[in-house]
Amino acid sequence: MTAASAVQFFIWLMIAASAIAIVAERLRIPYTVALVLGGLLIGSLRLSSLDAFGQNSHTNWLAPDVILLVFLPPLLFEASLRINFRELRAELVPILLLANVGVFVATLFTGYMLHWTVKLPLLIAFLFGAIISATDPVSVLSVFKEVNVNKRLTLLVDAESLMNDGAASVLFQLLLAGILAGNNIHVPTGIVGFLLSVTGGTFVGLVLGYVASLITSRIDDPQIEITLTAIVAYSSYLIAHHLHLSEVLATVVAGITFGNLGVKTGMSERTLVALWAFWDYAAFVINSLVFLLIGMEVRSMDIVRDYRNILLAVVAVLLARMLCVYSLSPVSNLAAENIPLRWQHVLVWGGLHGALSLALALSLPLSFPYREQILVFTFGVVAFSIVIQGLTIAPLIRVLKIATRER
Repeated sequence: MTAASAVQFFIWLMIAASAIAIVAERLRIPYTVALVLGGLLIGSLRLSSLDAFGQNSHTNWLAPDVILLVFLPPLLFEASLRINFRELRAELVPILLLANVGVFVATLFTGYMLHWTVKLPLLIAFLFGAIISATDPVSVLSVFKEVNVNKRLTLLVDAESLMNDGAASVLFQLLLAGILAGNNIHVPTGIVGFLLSVTGGTFVGLVLGYVASLITSRIDDPQIEITLTAIVAYSSYLIAHHLHLSEVLATVVAGITFGNLGVKTGMSERTLVALWAFWDYAAFVINSLVFLLIGMEVRSMDIVRDYRNILLAVVAVLLARMLCVYSLSPVSNLAAENIPLRWQHVLVWGGLHGALSLALALSLPLSFPYREQILVFTFGVVAFSIVIQGLTIAPLIRVLKIATRER
């Protein structure tokens, strides 16, 4: 793909995203769901205007390096920038339980289920479990904005997703390294590696977020301060990546730190207006690209051909999510504010999967055994979660009478 064709392809994507946004608004369906459906339609039609930019050119846009290094840092930073630390601290028990213990439980349960039903080798099945345990709350949060959902429930969904992305990516890297080393996974060493990666990434995020907040408090220029936030978003991710620490947690913690120090104490009103306008638009553009490309990348024929095994994977993932939420929530209720059963239903069904799961699956080496099967399973589960769960989360909220008003 040449530079000119890449720009043209980007323009076509944004035209498609804008048109889909209008249709989604009229049909009152989540924007991200509409994007995936639109991408599926475009991908299945194989429009000649898109083929002119190169065969399967959209694949380059959904390469793991593009998602992990270009798209993911600003998405993580924008979401974490809005999280109030005091509210987060009050919910740390359920969030840490679901995002850490929950990821391990989901990985083990999903792995054993697929090993038993689909006959995947056990470590390969565990690897898929780690890939698919990362959740993406974008579609769910867009529904929450339409109705007056309790702010605490919104925080639980948002913060748990941000934290479990970090745990899932670290666990994926540890399992992949063990498999590539000849299925040699030493559990104590893996646990130590996991803890070092998580704590190290957290430290990097704290330092960068704090330093950026100090700089912000000493200047009053919207352009410079907004540029500084973009630098923090990418540098926290890249520094952690270079140090072999959790890139996701580094970016999330940097966003939370800056959002509660730099944003609240070091920015003027005019800077705040510009800051939120910039990050709102950045999130809109990146989410539009990612979810539209996901729809275009989903291999419809592979899913149809292997639909039985994909359905088994979907069932395994949903059962794993149910096990995590329904078993860990009562434990959390012993030490923190009660999570009502109705909210637990939303946490289960709202555990959608998206860009990070696809990026992790696509990052597998081309020679990796069962790579194609893992890709098909991941595409299938992601498509199911975004489309089916994304379309039904709003009716579920209404049935459970969690929403008190609609727009």
